[in-house]
Amino acid sequence: MSRILVLNCGSSSVKYRLYDGDEIRAKGTVERIGEPGGGPGDHESAVRQIIDGLDLTGLAGVGHRVVHGGRKFSAPVRIDDKVLAAIEDLVPLAPLHNPANLAGIRVAREALPDTPQVAVFDTAFHHTLPEAAATYAIDRDLAERYGVRRYGFHGTSHAYVSRRTAELLDRPYGELNIITLHLGNGASACAVQGGRSVATSMGMSPLEGLVMGTRSGDLDPTIIFHLRREAGMGVDDIDDLLNHRSGLLGLTGVNDMREVLARRDAGDPAAALAFDVYRRRLTGYVGAYYALLGRVDAITFTAGVGEHAAPVRAAALAGLERLGIAVDPARNAGSGDRVISPDGAEVTVCVIGTDEEREIARQTREVLNL
Repeated sequence: MSRILVLNCGSSSVKYRLYDGDEIRAKGTVERIGEPGGGPGDHESAVRQIIDGLDLTGLAGVGHRVVHGGRKFSAPVRIDDKVLAAIEDLVPLAPLHNPANLAGIRVAREALPDTPQVAVFDTAFHHTLPEAAATYAIDRDLAERYGVRRYGFHGTSHAYVSRRTAELLDRPYGELNIITLHLGNGASACAVQGGRSVATSMGMSPLEGLVMGTRSGDLDPTIIFHLRREAGMGVDDIDDLLNHRSGLLGLTGVNDMREVLARRDAGDPAAALAFDVYRRRLTGYVGAYYALLGRVDAITFTAGVGEHAAPVRAAALAGLERLGIAVDPARNAGSGDRVISPDGAEVTVCVIGTDEEREIARQTREVLNL
């Protein structure tokens, strides 16, 4: 099978993998891009460094993660000048991410002009959201004019993990109702019905929804007006507060769940409160998505916190036994992709490691018919 290079450009890092079929030939991450004393000065330099350091003999395509595809892109697409321009038009919807994604695309096209490039969009998996799920209750003409709607994010992760859940359970993907919980520094929940996203917690941006490492998640919009009027904070200051100085960081001073758990266990009341706020929000979304789906076959935890924080998994689902949801303590304490619910549980609870790069490679191959 042909080789595929995957480039996943974040706001301050670039993760890459070179696949030869299902085998990873090379992988790595260039971090602290643009930071004083850090790595390369910009994303262009980072991607050139990656490409120059790899043996790309037999390369059949490059798959790029693009965070925001707006309403235009509902599936991965082969990149040409028109696609590039359309992604650039979407920068106002993802000002921290799409520019980095564009930088990676431009450098790769310049360095590998004869190699087809494919854009895989974080938002594409959520294009199946019903209009009632994607629509905010504001003036509809204003919303249409400025693209105000729920787009959802972490789509490649939710797609990969929900499909892997079906494989783990040896059941048809199209017949399952699954709640996937991507819990990392960024966090989102998704209700997947028969392989289709029907609800997700992130909205027009990745700020909405669950409590995250540095993001607030759901809050009363009046808080923004209140901070503007009473604290004299500007729009950019409030944006920075809610995206970079809130969540676990705002509540405890640290954004790492491992540190929060350690402080909670040591009796720190701020950490205990932060854990309860985090858990309460998570439990609420599980209950809401259970109600929307009507029947839940599986709940799957993934990403850094979801895969490694057993106390979070146990607490998030505690008290839901009447819904057929339970966690077996011994299984929860294990490792690897596995079922952590007791035998015979009505709802199967799983832990599955996400692999967004592998999903990007898979979708790239589909577009290129490889």
